Amino acid sequence: MRFPALFINFKTYEQATGAKALELAKIAEAVAQQGNRQVVLVVQPTDVRMIANSVSLPVFAQHIDPVTYGAHTGAILPEAVKQAGASGTILNHAENKRSNDFLEKAIVRAKECGLTVMACAESLERAKQIASFASKPDIIAIEPPELVGTGIAVSKAKPELITSIIEEISKIADMPIIAGAGIKDASDVKKALELGCKGVFVASAIVKAQNKGKAILNLLSGFE
Repeated sequence: MRFPALFINFKTYEQATGAKALELAKIAEAVAQQGNRQVVLVVQPTDVRMIANSVSLPVFAQHIDPVTYGAHTGAILPEAVKQAGASGTILNHAENKRSNDFLEKAIVRAKECGLTVMACAESLERAKQIASFASKPDIIAIEPPELVGTGIAVSKAKPELITSIIEEISKIADMPIIAGAGIKDASDVKKALELGCKGVFVASAIVKAQNKGKAILNLLSGFE
C-alpha cells in the first residue's frame, strides 16, 4: 500500500450498500486512477467479494472477529473476508468499539490470514496501548468519537492530539497515523498531512455527497 492514502468508509449507509456500493467503488477507482492516488475501500463484509472482484483498489472489511474455523455463528471469520478478496480490515471503529483483549486477539488472527490491519484509537492513551501490543496493527487511525460525522475535522479541531500521537507512537513503533473524524474537504486533508499524518479516513463527506466523484477528487487534491 502506498501513502498518502484516502480510506473511504462505506459504513452501512444506503448509498454504499450492495449495488450502490459497487457504483461508489467504481467511481472511486476512476478518480484514483486519474491522479495515480492510493484509495482504499472499507466496505461491509457482505460486499467484499463483489467489490474486490470488480475494482483494482484495495478492499478492507469493516470488521473481523478473533475466531477460527468452527462453531462461531454470526462472527466474521478472517479467512472468509480474505478469501472474498479483502486485503485488510479495520478494527475498533468509534461505532464498533472493542476491548484491548479483543483487539489483540483479532490482530493476531488477521495477521495469520495475511490481512493488513488499521486499528482506530479514540485517544492518545488508547493509541499508545494499541501500538504496544505484541502483535501490532499496521496502521493506527486517530478518531475522536465526538467528531465522527460532525464535519468538524480532527486535523483542525484537535491538531495537538494528532501531533502528540505521532510523537508518542514513534517512540513505540514505526507505523503510519491516519486522521479520521470530521474530514470533509481538501483543506482538512492538507492540514492532516502537514501535521504528519499519512492519510485520512472519510465516510459521510463522500458517501452522502450528491456528486461522489467530485467529493473524492476534492479530498485527493489535499494530497498535492
